[in-house]
Amino acid sequence: MSGSRAAIRYAKAVLSIATDQKSAEAVNSDMKLIKNTIAESGELNQMLQSPVVRSTDKKEVLLAVFKNANDATTNLIDTLIANKRLALLNDVAISYIQLYDELRGSQVATVTTAVPLTEELKTKVLAKVKELTGKDAEVENIIDENILGGFILRVGDIQYNASIANKLDKLKREFTLN
Repeated sequence: MSGSRAAIRYAKAVLSIATDQKSAEAVNSDMKLIKNTIAESGELNQMLQSPVVRSTDKKEVLLAVFKNANDATTNLIDTLIANKRLALLNDVAISYIQLYDELRGSQVATVTTAVPLTEELKTKVLAKVKELTGKDAEVENIIDENILGGFILRVGDIQYNASIANKLDKLKREFTLN
């Protein structure tokens, strides 16, 4: 838990600096890139978490991977290395993205479907999210064939499960109770 609190503090500090420098959007792009790259590369994540790999080597790798990063992002990496907190980089990136979206009055709506969303459905989801929360949102589509059909919509703390698997599970529970 303390790691996530620390990550939020670092994210708030970077957001404050980036906002002052009018580079918050560029830093947000960097943070999305960092989050996605770490999620896709198990080796990079292992390297960041490893106490065996020297900090100078970690810095060299990160600056090579994220060579077009904003100065605020590079300074964050330097600060995390200096404070021996580089393992928090992914958490800081995630926290920064959330804080930036809150600042903009936007959010991410995660829609889990059995098949990819069409543009028409994406538009309907965005309208529904706007109606429910009063905020704009970006749609992130996760494909999970296990839900069989329908969808699961998650926006912040709100989750709406309209999947076929969920409905079948409810029916199963009703029949076993009677």
